[in-house]
Amino acid sequence: METDQYLDMFLDESREHLQAVNDNILLLEKQPENLELVNEIFRSAHTLKGMAATMGFEDIASLTHKMENVLDLIRNQNLSVTPNIVDVIFNAIEALEDMVQAISEGEDGNNDVTELIQRLEIIEKGESTLTQPTQSGNRIAATEEVVKPLIELDEFQLEIVQQAEEQGFQAYLASVTLAEDCILKGARAYMVFEILQKFGEIIQTTPAVEDIEEGNFDQSFSFVFLSNEETDKMKDQLLKVSEVKEVELHQYTPSIKDTESNVQKEEKTVSQNIVTKDEKTSSVTKRKKSETAHHASKTIRVNLERIDDLLNIFEEVVIDRGRLEVISDTSENQELKEAVEHLGRVTSEMQSLILSMRMVPIDQVFNRFPRMIRGLARDLNKKINLEIIGADTELDRTVIDEIGDPLVHLIRNSIDHGIEAPYERIQSGKPEEGNLILRAYHSGNHVFIEIEDDGAGIDREKVEAKAMEKGLLTKEEAEVLSDDEIASFILESGFSTAEKVSDISGRGVGLDVVKSKIESLGGEINLQTQKGIGSTFSIQLPLTLSIIATLLVKVQQETYAIPLSSIIETVLLDHKEIFYAHGRKMMDFRGQVIPLVSLRDVFQVPREDIEGDEKYQAIVVVKKGEKLTGLMVDSFIGQKEIVLKSLGKYLRDVFAISGATILGDGEVALIIDPNALIK
Repeated sequence: METDQYLDMFLDESREHLQAVNDNILLLEKQPENLELVNEIFRSAHTLKGMAATMGFEDIASLTHKMENVLDLIRNQNLSVTPNIVDVIFNAIEALEDMVQAISEGEDGNNDVTELIQRLEIIEKGESTLTQPTQSGNRIAATEEVVKPLIELDEFQLEIVQQAEEQGFQAYLASVTLAEDCILKGARAYMVFEILQKFGEIIQTTPAVEDIEEGNFDQSFSFVFLSNEETDKMKDQLLKVSEVKEVELHQYTPSIKDTESNVQKEEKTVSQNIVTKDEKTSSVTKRKKSETAHHASKTIRVNLERIDDLLNIFEEVVIDRGRLEVISDTSENQELKEAVEHLGRVTSEMQSLILSMRMVPIDQVFNRFPRMIRGLARDLNKKINLEIIGADTELDRTVIDEIGDPLVHLIRNSIDHGIEAPYERIQSGKPEEGNLILRAYHSGNHVFIEIEDDGAGIDREKVEAKAMEKGLLTKEEAEVLSDDEIASFILESGFSTAEKVSDISGRGVGLDVVKSKIESLGGEINLQTQKGIGSTFSIQLPLTLSIIATLLVKVQQETYAIPLSSIIETVLLDHKEIFYAHGRKMMDFRGQVIPLVSLRDVFQVPREDIEGDEKYQAIVVVKKGEKLTGLMVDSFIGQKEIVLKSLGKYLRDVFAISGATILGDGEVALIIDPNALIK
């Protein structure tokens, strides 16, 4: 069998199943008696085993098979969940993730999993006497109960059945079983539904239609079906579908008691979806529309590169839109003005839609942390409770790809150096279990990510002494700085060169790299801490990096763009109000003395005879964390949404320039990086 065409689908589904196993194992450790979780884990492992075997990845199939055996003992209550079992399963998941990653990189995915298989076999052979041959019958019975669940109809669906019977249709309870080695179960289910469309109408399914479409079931799925065709004819047609092993079809006679049973047995409720023979969709079929029917969202998988290509093309549209706006402003043609205004509204909506397509939930990053934190806590003999808030917060895929490593470093830092050991916490009057909160939320055009712990906090005196030793701080400066400002010195590069890992140097190792990475994404990081209470690292990131809102300014004949996200205010400052301190130009901004930086001097713009306001100086006040600086420009042009373009590999590391854009009149404007200008 040629399987290369299925490789991308195998990789996507394998990652999804491994993540599901990972998440549910973490829950199972806290709820060891929850057999529903065990069933979910078993189904994911079973599906992964079948896919790997069909694709020829024997090491993955062998390891998941042994995992499946252990899980089967647990779900049949012949084995109890213990920390040792969870550890081994997590080790197996890590090995499986490594093999899947290797396959995605073009390797064969082979790995020596002998030791893991032996550890799983030891667990399997160490089962209780209840797992002797007499259990096999019970195991089969349990499987049959899962594969052939009772399907109950609600009042609306019962009414449909009753009306159909009055028109000569018969209700059937059908069950379709696929071969054990079936790959692409969702595709086989689609073929089954395609055939059923010719014979009648589906009223209810189990599992839900969405799960059947995606192949999220064991080997069987069931449904209630209306038809006036002969049962033998329908069964023969269904059995012709490749990899359909068995079809069962029985008459189904519902009653109003089914509705009462639904209320009493909420745990057996399934999605109430109606599939009609006249309404086809790209997946299985469209759901019949009614006030009481549930509508499922319809999704397709699109290669991320295609979305990136679409955005790149649209960026050209944004540039041309700007050109048309310039032409329209200088034209007396009213129809042209109206058309350009309409184009502006439409492209703005398109822009929002395309950018939303690039947005992905941050749980794609967050979901790796529970297992990591569990392992770190065990290694350090600490007890840590993790709480994740706002995992559904969406962020641009470009930012998602880059933010993972900085978060890993900050979380490891909080666990290693922030949260105390249990005995230390008890001595301090705290619960022995430390709390770590990972929080994400939107605010304006930014996303905030916070890592909060209730640990020891950061000792001001120690950080202050270390900063003075490194020459980063004077005694006079320290006296006017707050605790948070002093603590922020652990983010400076000087703290990453400690000769040995101490309470302070250990806490600061590598945090300057984290800070640099976040700032390279157009974000910033702040720190709040209280000694003995805990610390919070707060990261502010832009929603997207591709199309940004800016303020256009003039410096002599050159145009520059300053991101609005960094701007506090624009000011026309009387030249008389500019003063000097330590040889630098300064201004008084709302009672705070801030430095002034001339863009003409920074970028060495040639001075030309240009008429300007001799009395007032145009200032753009920008921020970086708590620091403010005034950028001196010649004039303000106005706000503009621009497309951020890279300067390319030949113009890397240009000071204080993050990119360029093409304006409507064809002029190239450089985009300023305010973070580089704030000192």
